[in-house]
Amino acid sequence: MGLRSYAPEPPQGSERFRWWSPGLLWAMSAVGSGSVLFTPRIGSEYRYELLWLLWLVALLMWVMIREAGRFAVVTGRTLLDGYSTLPGPRHWALWLVLVPQLVAAVAGVGGLSALVGSALAAELPGDLLLWSLVVLAAGLGIVVSGGFRAVSRVALVLALVLVSVMVAAAVGVFASPGDAAAGLVPGVPGQLDVPFVLPWIGTILAGSMGIIWFSYWTAARGFGGGTAEESEPPPGSEALPEAATTRRVAAWLRTMSATAAVGVVTGTVVITAFLVLGAELLAPEGIMPAGTDVADQLTRLLSDVWGEAGHWLMVAAIVTALGGSVLANQDGWSRSFADIVLLLRRGRGGDPASETPVEENGWLSRLLSWRPRGMRPRQALTILFATVVTGVLPAVVIVLVRDPVVIMSASGVVATIHTPFIVFATLAVNRRVPQPVRPGLAAAGAMALAGIFYTGFAGLYFADMAGLLG
Repeated sequence: MGLRSYAPEPPQGSERFRWWSPGLLWAMSAVGSGSVLFTPRIGSEYRYELLWLLWLVALLMWVMIREAGRFAVVTGRTLLDGYSTLPGPRHWALWLVLVPQLVAAVAGVGGLSALVGSALAAELPGDLLLWSLVVLAAGLGIVVSGGFRAVSRVALVLALVLVSVMVAAAVGVFASPGDAAAGLVPGVPGQLDVPFVLPWIGTILAGSMGIIWFSYWTAARGFGGGTAEESEPPPGSEALPEAATTRRVAAWLRTMSATAAVGVVTGTVVITAFLVLGAELLAPEGIMPAGTDVADQLTRLLSDVWGEAGHWLMVAAIVTALGGSVLANQDGWSRSFADIVLLLRRGRGGDPASETPVEENGWLSRLLSWRPRGMRPRQALTILFATVVTGVLPAVVIVLVRDPVVIMSASGVVATIHTPFIVFATLAVNRRVPQPVRPGLAAAGAMALAGIFYTGFAGLYFADMAGLLG
């Protein structure tokens, strides 16, 4: 993988703060996924015994998303594009991303929509099914119409305000500093329920696809100059020597690494707050949020602190934060799947800017036969995947299952099992970038450790399924 042809001047000093937005967007998207659902359940069941695991996963997540962002900053190509160049059978890595993530997308969007629907059904006329389908349809309409960016900015601001309220509530009820300190010492609870814990691990901060999305968001923000087709030198500027471009890219990598840290720290603080609320409020009363009334049970987290006002704040937090996550996931997965399809019809390592016309590709032409004249293939594919994979199929799952915990658990398990592949594939493509901006021994070792960690938990899950854990 070659160095990008041009990189703009990197930000200096306080200008770097303006580049933190992808980290905050990633944090809010991650927090608004399964973490809101599963973390209070973990706190209720184990109190602070797994606090050390939460913080360890957060550290590994910083390593993983930083390395996912590296490839885009250095090469100006997407991480999925990098996967398509890995040696072996043609496009094998893309298929290993696409197939598991189709399952994760259906379950993830369906579970989040059902959780928001549960919150709305507890306060408004209509049942969980009705409101879940309304949430799905609203998000789908925004994504298909191209209004995601504008709505997501508003959702991000509201989510930041509401999660700040959650952190304040956790500080107010925290009464077990000794137990929390003990929870920082690694240990395994005596009655560890692996299937119960595994979905939580898979959704701490981000699932496996969330790692890839960080690289997309940093590229979209313009780190290193954005994607290759967007990073041409300004008219009239002189071409830079490779050494100068390398120095600029290295500086962009430091800014991106700090942005990743901001996202991880922000998300970790919020998720720790949810663990505190679960341990201090739910555990003493033996409440385990589950079933179709899960949102109503979660509102106890703040109603026990601030009464009726707290109840409505928690409802607002679920609807805003998780509703925004439904939207972000519908947009993120559909765009990623569209890119994978376009990469699958290209030759290995082909130029992403030189796409074969749809008419010259029989199966893709048939797949997009419905698109209006003038609509680009990527936009048409995004709409197709948004409609089918993040719209129709999640609706079917909600109709058949309805329980948000059961649906989200499937997505969390897929994320945990799939993460080792994402980690090692990212490490492989990054080891092929130019030496001066290649991950060093420490970074590569940390990535390998993350892959081994998630592989171990995936192994525990399969061992439990086989009845080997007793």
